[in-house]
Amino acid sequence: MITSGLVNLYTRDIEAGIRFYRDVLGLRETFRTPREGTPEHVEFVAGGFIVGLGAVEAAKRVHGVDAEPGAPAMAVVLWTDDVDAEFARLVAAGVPAVKEPHDTGNGNRNALVRDPDGNLVELVSKVG
Repeated sequence: MITSGLVNLYTRDIEAGIRFYRDVLGLRETFRTPREGTPEHVEFVAGGFIVGLGAVEAAKRVHGVDAEPGAPAMAVVLWTDDVDAEFARLVAAGVPAVKEPHDTGNGNRNALVRDPDGNLVELVSKVG
């Protein structure tokens, strides 16, 4: 029986990923290993959603996986109260914009940016 989960993103530069998810997006760090020095894995939480960052080197060493960060096969989706304001804040902080805020026709307003490894981060809020 599965009891919980998280999305784990592999990164070439874990310190840049930490700055993006913790300092720029404002997610709360809840776990890191090792605790001292440069981490190989860090987890952040937003509500009940957990995002993990794992070093490419650790993926190879621990799991035998050749990770390819930034391939647009997925997106980290984060809900916000105001997509336009959050998008503007992120772009002003130097985050690369992919798609400006737009209504998607399903009662949502979305925008897309990229994290330091090129992974898509989708911002969503309800319209009205």
